[in-house]
Amino acid sequence: QVQLEESGGGWVQAGGSLTLSCAATGDSINRYAMGWYRQTPGKDRDFVGVSVPPSGRTSYADSVKGRFTISRDSAKNTVYLQMNSLKPEDTAVYYCSARLGPLNYWGQGTQVTVSS
Repeated sequence: QVQLEESGGGWVQAGGSLTLSCAATGDSINRYAMGWYRQTPGKDRDFVGVSVPPSGRTSYADSVKGRFTISRDSAKNTVYLQMNSLKPEDTAVYYCSARLGPLNYWGQGTQVTVSS
């Protein structure tokens, strides 16, 4: 079983940058696909990006391509979401996920607010 805890959210001006962290405990995430999703009030949770083992190949939603980057630190068992050139439309609660076959885990989320 994997427990995930997001951190690093906050308030930032449009055009600014922010890095989110997702710390995993209970199991190594080396073999897990690690994803980021976001959700705004009254809307479904949307895909942001994912890092897929073993190569760590990444894939991103069109809305964030070229601005967001997912990376891993195996020593810390942590995945990151580096967000640059932030827009007001990026405002949401951001969630980390870990998936391995039928196993799928979620963190509690962290709020990101981008002001214009």
